[in-house]
Amino acid sequence: MALLDRSLLADMPLFAGLGPAALDDIIAEARSARVAKGATVFEQDADATSFFVLLHGHLQVLRITPAGAQVIVRYVVPGELFGIAVQMGRATYPATALAVVDSVALSWSSIAWPRMMERFPSLAVGMMRTLGQRIDDAHGRVVEMSTEEVERRVAHAILRLVKQAGRRGDRGITIDFPISRQDVAEMTGTTLHTVSRILSGWETRGLVEGGRQKITVCDPHRLFLLAENRAE
Repeated sequence: MALLDRSLLADMPLFAGLGPAALDDIIAEARSARVAKGATVFEQDADATSFFVLLHGHLQVLRITPAGAQVIVRYVVPGELFGIAVQMGRATYPATALAVVDSVALSWSSIAWPRMMERFPSLAVGMMRTLGQRIDDAHGRVVEMSTEEVERRVAHAILRLVKQAGRRGDRGITIDFPISRQDVAEMTGTTLHTVSRILSGWETRGLVEGGRQKITVCDPHRLFLLAENRAE
């Protein structure tokens, strides 16, 4: 296997402040893997044997509830950590990570984490920031699901994806990976029928444009006002 370049990690928040020698040591323990579209990186409740950084592509993190319903928890974009069960004190993965496009990830053995953290204490600080951000995001979604009307929940979900993975074009900002109306429904705790009705209404008003597994936000400002329940 070809040696991996330290530049793959240098700009990622978790590894910020580490020198070239430290990055070389860390990346020497990593393995690179290609994940085909539709394949899983790991399954919910499987032993958490590794943790990962996404280098290329996009992943969908989904969870099956005890009742059998599927919920999309989040999307992973390049540069993000995922599969950090061991850092959360878990022995198994709490959700499934699925590639929505062909993707490439780096992985480390979970048993290497304590040793890496002892050698490079700044990794612990970076991981705490990551976990804190994930908790903040989760709390925000709980508040949305508990208190907001469905249309505002959908607006917030679309705006998060635009911020996370938006690609600007002539017609607006397109979410840069395949996403269906069913996906949006699973993200926002509603039905496909409701999401279809909302997006069709937005298309009529010029807020978004749809397509097969594609959403383009044509007027981000008006969509933000709708999400925040402010008058246009």
